[in-house]
Amino acid sequence: MPAKPKSKSHNPPARELFAGVYAGKSVLVTGHTGFKGAWLCEWLLSLGAKVTGFSLPPPTNPSLFGQLGLQKRLRHIEGDIRDAGKLARSVAEAKPDFIFHLAAQPLVRESYRTPVETYETNVMGTIHLLEAARASKQPCAVICVTTDKCYENREWVYGYREEDPLGGYDPYSSSKAAAELAIAAWRRSFFNRHPVKVASARAGNVIGGGDWASDRIVPDCIRALQTGRPIPVRNKVATRPWQHVLEPLSGYLWLAALLARPSSGSFGLDRLCSAFNFGPGQDANRTVGELVEEVLKHWPGRSEDRSDPQAVHEAGLLQLSTDKAGALLRWSPVWEFAGAVRETIAWYRAAQQSRSAAALHRFTQRQIASYTLAARRAGLPWAQS
Repeated sequence: MPAKPKSKSHNPPARELFAGVYAGKSVLVTGHTGFKGAWLCEWLLSLGAKVTGFSLPPPTNPSLFGQLGLQKRLRHIEGDIRDAGKLARSVAEAKPDFIFHLAAQPLVRESYRTPVETYETNVMGTIHLLEAARASKQPCAVICVTTDKCYENREWVYGYREEDPLGGYDPYSSSKAAAELAIAAWRRSFFNRHPVKVASARAGNVIGGGDWASDRIVPDCIRALQTGRPIPVRNKVATRPWQHVLEPLSGYLWLAALLARPSSGSFGLDRLCSAFNFGPGQDANRTVGELVEEVLKHWPGRSEDRSDPQAVHEAGLLQLSTDKAGALLRWSPVWEFAGAVRETIAWYRAAQQSRSAAALHRFTQRQIASYTLAARRAGLPWAQS
C-alpha cells in the first residue's frame, strides 16, 4: 500500500501547490479520457481548476476516466482533434488559462496498422490545437505532450537531450518528431509576441494505476494476473525509462505554472518556451524483463517469453536526460523504480477491491498526496506552500 501522509500539516493544501496558479482557473485538457489525461484531470480538480476535456470516448473498457467518475466532475466534450472546427469552437468557449494537449494515437504497434490516421492525429491534430490557441486573445500557457520516442534512436547508452536530432523508425515515433517540429515552427512564427506561450514536453515510459491499453506491458501484466494466466512478455531485453505517471505530470504542471508566472523561472520566458524532457532517474532504466520481475514481487504469478522474431521493429535501448528540467525548473523525479512499481500495483489491487468510484477516487487522491509529500521533503519548489 502507498505511504500516507502522517497528518494534514505535513502537506500544504492542494490549491497552494504549483505556486497556487491553478485555483479557479480554466484549464483545457485534450485526451482527457486516456490514461495520462485522466490522472492529470484528477490532479487539476484537486488544485481547484475548472477543467474542460476534449477527447474521443474512453479508448478502453474499463478506463480510468470511468473508474474515477470524471465525467460528472468536469466539462466533458467528445470530439476528434482532427475536427479543426469543433476543436476551435471548444477552445474559444472554454477561454482557457492553461491548455494541456495530450490527445494522440499513442501506440507503436497500432501505428503500423494505421499509419495515416496516426499522422493525422499526432501531427495535424497538434496543428489544429495550436491554431485554435493562436485565435485566443488572452494569456494562456500551452503544454504540448509528445514522447521520448521522438528522438532519432541510435541505441546509445546515454540519455537523449532536448537538442539531439529528432527522428523515429516507426510511424508513431516519427509522427511525434514531426509534431515537435510543427510546435517549434508555430512557436517561432506565430507565438513570439503573442499572449499564448507554448512549450513541449517529452516523458519516459509511463506506468501507474488505471492504464488498460493493449500492447503495454503493465496492463498486460494485470490482465494476466487477474485471470491466473502467465504474463506474455514480447521483448524482455528492451530497456525503457520507466516512471510513475505522476512524475511527468508534475513536470507539465510546473512548466505551465512558470509560463504563466515567468518571473519565477530561472532563465526567463524565452528559455521556458521550448522542449523539456521529464524522465526518471538512471535507476529506472530497466529491461522489460526486470519490470515484470518487480511486478511479480507485489502480485505473485508467472511470466512467459513471447518473443516473436517476425514482430515489427521497436526500440531496444532508450534513455532521457533531464538536466535541462533540473537546471531551469528545479524539477527532478521523486519515486525510484521500485517505488513506482509498488504504487502502480497497489492502485490495481485497490481497484479490484473498491466497490465505488468514490472509494477509488479517494485512494487515487491519497497516492497524489503521498507523491506530493515525497516531493516536498525532497525540496522541489512546486510542492512547497
